[in-house]
Amino acid sequence: MCTGKCAKCIGGALYPFAVICIVANTILYFPGWSLEAAENAGLKLTTEVSTLLGIVGGGVMVIIPAIQIQASGRKGCCGNRCGMLLSILCAAIGLTGSLFCLVMSVVGLTRGPVCAYHDPDQINTTTPGNDSLIWGRPFEKPMSEYNNESYLYHKDVWNVCVRPPNVVEFNIILFSILLAASSFEVLLCAVQFFNGLFGAICGTCNKDKNDYKDMKKEAGDSEKEADPLPKKI
Repeated sequence: MCTGKCAKCIGGALYPFAVICIVANTILYFPGWSLEAAENAGLKLTTEVSTLLGIVGGGVMVIIPAIQIQASGRKGCCGNRCGMLLSILCAAIGLTGSLFCLVMSVVGLTRGPVCAYHDPDQINTTTPGNDSLIWGRPFEKPMSEYNNESYLYHKDVWNVCVRPPNVVEFNIILFSILLAASSFEVLLCAVQFFNGLFGAICGTCNKDKNDYKDMKKEAGDSEKEADPLPKKI
């Protein structure tokens, strides 16, 4: 496959992953399908979501370069060595954004969600109720009772979070989607970086139907010029 066709395929493939990142990050603003966290994002929303890892990192910083990457493989003003050279810069921008999304997704999964849970100090002195609920990240610190293993491997502790409902599953699923989508973006942008480099050196090798028609026409004209004079009867 020539570098031009490869660029068109990579640019087109980046669009759905960028959209997935934007949608997943947007949904993360409403954990448990509730507006409670979005209304007080500074206290009740994870830091990783607030950094717009999917909307900006895996979304805007990927989808805009993808437009140029796809255009660089077309015949015309962008389908040339200069266009492929510009696609290297765009691939680097997309790689930066997708890497940011990937890293923050891993951090978000590792630290766990922000939720309302019972304060251990108050549980020992009072009857557990709404007054003992505090907002924070209960799984951020290592769990000594589980040999400092991650909460991801111990589903029985997920019910520590009281509000929003099912916030742990909500957090894990969406951050996993962001992690998977950004991983594909990193791979595609890295491939395009080297593809653009080869394209800038060797060209896009694109040919359209008119080019072949012109080539056949030129070949036909040259054959006519090479024909000997008609023989006398």
